[in-house]
Amino acid sequence: MAIAQPERGGLLPERTGPLRGTLATTACMETLQVGYLHAVAAAAGCSLSQPFPDNGIDWHVSHGSPGHTVDDEVTIKVQLKCTYQVAPNPPGRFFSFTLDNDHLRKLARTPVSVHKILVVMLVPRSQDDWLRASHDRLDLRHCCYWVNLAGQPITGRTRTTVRIPTSRIFDDRALCEIMTRVGTGGRP
Repeated sequence: MAIAQPERGGLLPERTGPLRGTLATTACMETLQVGYLHAVAAAAGCSLSQPFPDNGIDWHVSHGSPGHTVDDEVTIKVQLKCTYQVAPNPPGRFFSFTLDNDHLRKLARTPVSVHKILVVMLVPRSQDDWLRASHDRLDLRHCCYWVNLAGQPITGRTRTTVRIPTSRIFDDRALCEIMTRVGTGGRP
Protein backbone atom coordinates (compact mmCIF):
# COMPACT_ATOMS: atom_id res chain seq x y z
CA MET A 1 0.00 0.00 0.00
CA ALA A 2 1.47 3.34 -1.00
CA ILE A 3 1.27 6.21 1.45
CA ALA A 4 1.28 9.83 0.42
CA GLN A 5 3.90 11.76 2.34
CA PRO A 6 3.76 15.42 3.31
CA GLU A 7 5.89 17.84 1.35
CA ARG A 8 6.26 21.57 1.64
CA GLY A 9 3.07 22.97 0.24
CA GLY A 10 1.36 19.64 -0.52
CA LEU A 11 1.68 15.89 -0.88
CA LEU A 12 4.19 13.80 -2.76
CA PRO A 13 2.72 11.49 -5.39
CA GLU A 14 1.92 7.98 -4.21
CA ARG A 15 4.72 5.45 -4.68
CA THR A 16 4.07 1.97 -5.98
CA GLY A 17 7.39 0.54 -4.75
CA PRO A 18 10.02 1.17 -2.11
CA LEU A 19 11.88 4.45 -2.02
CA ARG A 20 15.26 3.32 -3.41
CA GLY A 21 18.47 5.23 -2.89
CA THR A 22 20.05 7.44 -5.52
CA LEU A 23 23.07 5.20 -6.19
CA ALA A 24 23.58 4.76 -9.95
CA THR A 25 22.02 1.62 -11.41
CA THR A 26 25.40 0.39 -12.66
CA ALA A 27 26.84 0.68 -9.14
CA CYS A 28 23.87 -1.29 -7.80
CA MET A 29 24.43 -3.94 -10.48
CA GLU A 30 28.07 -4.23 -9.40
CA THR A 31 27.03 -4.67 -5.77
CA LEU A 32 24.45 -7.30 -6.74
CA GLN A 33 26.97 -9.40 -8.69
CA VAL A 34 29.45 -9.20 -5.81
CA GLY A 35 26.71 -10.54 -3.53
CA TYR A 36 26.12 -13.39 -5.99
CA LEU A 37 29.86 -14.20 -6.05
CA HIS A 38 30.03 -14.18 -2.25
CA ALA A 39 27.07 -16.58 -2.01
CA VAL A 40 28.58 -18.98 -4.56
CA ALA A 41 32.01 -18.87 -2.89
CA ALA A 42 30.48 -19.52 0.53
CA ALA A 43 28.50 -22.52 -0.71
CA ALA A 44 31.60 -23.89 -2.48
CA GLY A 45 33.83 -23.50 0.59
CA CYS A 46 36.07 -20.94 -1.10
CA SER A 47 37.71 -17.82 0.24
CA LEU A 48 37.65 -14.48 -1.55
CA SER A 49 40.13 -11.66 -1.66
CA GLN A 50 39.95 -8.41 -3.54
CA PRO A 51 43.21 -7.17 -5.04
CA PHE A 52 44.06 -3.56 -4.39
CA PRO A 53 44.42 -1.90 -6.74
CA ASP A 54 42.41 -4.30 -8.90
CA ASN A 55 44.44 -3.84 -12.12
CA GLY A 56 41.60 -5.23 -14.23
CA ILE A 57 40.76 -8.27 -12.10
CA ASP A 58 37.98 -7.95 -9.53
CA TRP A 59 38.44 -10.97 -7.23
CA HIS A 60 40.74 -13.84 -6.34
CA VAL A 61 38.93 -17.03 -5.36
CA SER A 62 40.86 -19.71 -3.45
CA HIS A 63 39.92 -23.32 -2.74
CA GLY A 64 41.77 -25.64 -0.38
CA SER A 65 41.45 -29.39 -0.70
CA PRO A 66 43.59 -32.44 0.08
CA GLY A 67 42.52 -33.69 -3.36
CA HIS A 68 44.50 -30.97 -5.14
CA THR A 69 47.73 -32.28 -6.62
CA VAL A 70 49.46 -29.02 -7.63
CA ASP A 71 49.13 -27.38 -4.20
CA ASP A 72 46.94 -27.70 -1.14
CA GLU A 73 45.17 -24.46 -2.12
CA VAL A 74 44.57 -23.15 -5.64
CA THR A 75 43.42 -19.72 -6.79
CA ILE A 76 41.67 -18.34 -9.85
CA LYS A 77 41.12 -14.71 -10.82
CA VAL A 78 37.58 -13.54 -11.56
CA GLN A 79 36.44 -10.57 -13.61
CA LEU A 80 32.78 -9.69 -13.00
CA LYS A 81 30.45 -8.03 -15.48
CA CYS A 82 26.73 -7.38 -15.19
CA THR A 83 24.21 -6.40 -17.86
CA TYR A 84 20.51 -5.99 -18.48
CA GLN A 85 21.11 -5.66 -22.24
CA VAL A 86 20.92 -9.44 -22.68
CA ALA A 87 17.52 -10.85 -21.75
CA PRO A 88 17.49 -13.31 -18.84
CA ASN A 89 17.22 -16.97 -19.85
CA PRO A 90 18.92 -16.37 -23.20
CA PRO A 91 17.82 -18.81 -25.90
CA GLY A 92 20.36 -20.99 -27.65
CA ARG A 93 23.74 -22.33 -26.66
CA PHE A 94 25.48 -18.95 -26.38
CA PHE A 95 24.82 -15.26 -25.87
CA SER A 96 27.04 -12.43 -27.06
CA PHE A 97 28.83 -10.08 -24.71
CA THR A 98 31.10 -7.21 -25.72
CA LEU A 99 34.30 -6.39 -23.85
CA ASP A 100 36.77 -3.55 -24.20
CA ASN A 101 39.88 -4.93 -25.86
CA ASP A 102 42.03 -3.94 -22.87
CA HIS A 103 39.88 -6.17 -20.62
CA LEU A 104 39.89 -8.99 -23.14
CA ARG A 105 43.67 -8.79 -23.56
CA LYS A 106 44.08 -9.39 -19.81
CA LEU A 107 41.56 -12.25 -19.76
CA ALA A 108 42.84 -13.91 -22.95
CA ARG A 109 46.52 -13.96 -22.03
CA THR A 110 48.13 -17.36 -22.21
CA PRO A 111 50.06 -19.07 -20.71
CA VAL A 112 49.34 -17.92 -17.15
CA SER A 113 50.36 -19.01 -13.68
CA VAL A 114 46.91 -18.17 -12.26
CA HIS A 115 43.88 -18.88 -14.46
CA LYS A 116 41.22 -16.24 -15.07
CA ILE A 117 37.52 -16.49 -15.78
CA LEU A 118 34.92 -13.96 -16.82
CA VAL A 119 31.63 -14.13 -14.92
CA VAL A 120 28.72 -12.31 -16.58
CA MET A 121 25.51 -11.69 -14.66
CA LEU A 122 22.25 -11.11 -16.50
CA VAL A 123 19.72 -9.08 -14.54
CA PRO A 124 16.25 -7.71 -15.23
CA ARG A 125 16.27 -4.03 -16.20
CA SER A 126 14.19 -2.98 -13.17
CA GLN A 127 15.68 -3.21 -9.67
CA ASP A 128 12.17 -4.13 -8.50
CA ASP A 129 12.72 -7.52 -10.18
CA TRP A 130 16.20 -8.32 -8.81
CA LEU A 131 15.23 -9.98 -5.52
CA ARG A 132 12.37 -11.92 -4.00
CA ALA A 133 12.49 -12.95 -0.34
CA SER A 134 10.32 -15.32 1.63
CA HIS A 135 10.64 -17.22 4.91
CA ASP A 136 12.61 -20.07 3.34
CA ARG A 137 14.63 -18.45 0.56
CA LEU A 138 16.11 -15.42 -1.10
CA ASP A 139 15.75 -15.54 -4.88
CA LEU A 140 18.38 -13.49 -6.69
CA ARG A 141 17.47 -12.82 -10.30
CA HIS A 142 18.72 -13.84 -12.73
CA CYS A 143 21.90 -15.74 -13.35
CA CYS A 144 25.67 -15.63 -13.78
CA TYR A 145 27.50 -17.49 -16.53
CA TRP A 146 31.24 -18.11 -16.71
CA VAL A 147 33.80 -18.55 -19.46
CA ASN A 148 37.55 -19.02 -19.71
CA LEU A 149 38.71 -16.66 -22.46
CA ALA A 150 42.37 -17.81 -22.57
CA GLY A 151 43.56 -17.58 -26.16
CA GLN A 152 40.48 -15.61 -27.35
CA PRO A 153 41.49 -13.42 -30.32
CA ILE A 154 40.78 -9.70 -30.37
CA THR A 155 38.69 -8.98 -33.44
CA GLY A 156 37.34 -5.45 -32.99
CA ARG A 157 39.15 -2.14 -33.14
CA THR A 158 38.35 -1.12 -29.56
CA ARG A 159 35.83 -3.75 -28.42
CA THR A 160 35.38 -7.44 -29.15
CA THR A 161 32.26 -9.55 -28.87
CA VAL A 162 32.72 -12.92 -27.18
CA ARG A 163 30.34 -15.85 -26.85
CA ILE A 164 29.26 -16.95 -23.39
CA PRO A 165 27.93 -20.53 -23.18
CA THR A 166 24.49 -20.74 -21.57
CA SER A 167 25.43 -24.20 -20.27
CA ARG A 168 28.06 -22.67 -17.96
CA ILE A 169 25.91 -21.42 -15.12
CA PHE A 170 28.12 -20.07 -12.34
CA ASP A 171 27.03 -21.72 -9.11
CA ASP A 172 28.74 -23.54 -6.22
CA ARG A 173 28.97 -26.84 -8.11
CA ALA A 174 30.49 -25.17 -11.16
CA LEU A 175 33.02 -23.36 -8.97
CA CYS A 176 33.98 -26.63 -7.20
CA GLU A 177 34.44 -28.31 -10.60
CA ILE A 178 36.57 -25.40 -11.85
CA MET A 179 38.75 -25.58 -8.74
CA THR A 180 39.07 -29.37 -9.00
CA ARG A 181 40.35 -29.04 -12.58
CA VAL A 182 42.78 -26.26 -11.64
CA GLY A 183 43.84 -28.22 -8.53
CA THR A 184 44.99 -31.11 -10.72
CA GLY A 185 46.94 -28.86 -13.09
CA GLY A 186 44.17 -28.29 -15.64
CA ARG A 187 42.34 -25.27 -16.96
CA PRO A 188 39.11 -23.91 -15.52
